[in-house]
Amino acid sequence: MTGLAIAGLNKLFSAVMLFGIYSLLSAALFVALDAVDVAFTEAAVGAGISTILMLGALALTTSRQRQISWHRHGSAIAAVSVTGAVLLYGTADMPMFGDPLVPALTYVVPRYLEQSGSEIGIPNIVTSVLASYRGYDTLGEVTVIFTAAVAVAGRLGRYRAGEDGPVPGAGMAHHLILRVVTKLLLPMILLFALYVQFHGDYGPGGGFQAGVIFAAGFILYGLVFGLESVRKVVPPSVIRILCASGLLLYAGVGVVSLLLGGSFLDYDVLAEDPVSGQHLGIFLVELGVGITVAAAMISLFYAYAAYKGDTA
Repeated sequence: MTGLAIAGLNKLFSAVMLFGIYSLLSAALFVALDAVDVAFTEAAVGAGISTILMLGALALTTSRQRQISWHRHGSAIAAVSVTGAVLLYGTADMPMFGDPLVPALTYVVPRYLEQSGSEIGIPNIVTSVLASYRGYDTLGEVTVIFTAAVAVAGRLGRYRAGEDGPVPGAGMAHHLILRVVTKLLLPMILLFALYVQFHGDYGPGGGFQAGVIFAAGFILYGLVFGLESVRKVVPPSVIRILCASGLLLYAGVGVVSLLLGGSFLDYDVLAEDPVSGQHLGIFLVELGVGITVAAAMISLFYAYAAYKGDTA
């Protein structure tokens, strides 16, 4: 119902708010399905940071969707219709939902459940899959996040100090309660982000969730105290370095694995004991994920907040 309501809206602000509600409901559904890690990510990214960034995008554009003359966009409608038909056709060969004979449930999942304890040695199987078994895939996801941050920053242009522009939080200088509550919440947000980062081996969490939570703390600080205040704490030059450093750390672990005689992202060779090598490799790549995600989110916030419309 929430998705249908979003499709029928032309007020983009209302659509963004409903998207946040949709993400929160999806997170609750994932919890009910025992996919706590996915729910954690959906709540932090979908209902949290994405809502803030989309509101930032609306501040640069308009809050109402432009009316479209459908008869003038026949080719676009035809392309979308053909693509949708192909996707629907492709689902015809997919197994039924909940089918116990699905190959993934018959071979892949039992392999992870039965062997990850001895091969990886950490309690959270989700972290084992994402950081070790599917290390290539996760590296690709981090690369996408880094590329998105670079693309948005390049499209909106760099902020030039000393120029007048929209500064988020400038209108909240007199809100004493907001400022006090933010100062109380910020240390707890950052501490929780560190807990999620370094406890992902044993419970729900990891680099993606921790990076978003960490960035949300600084974005909250910027919204309340102003863009210049948060830029003094975390300068844009540092953010750019961190955004690339996290990705390089992740890829560097794979390169070191090659130099030590193993395969790319084969953590077994990082220590004498393969399980210890897995622990070390997962720790490093998850740290790289957290650094890049946090830096990318803060970079996007800086780009939206400081944009002045002077880059066509």
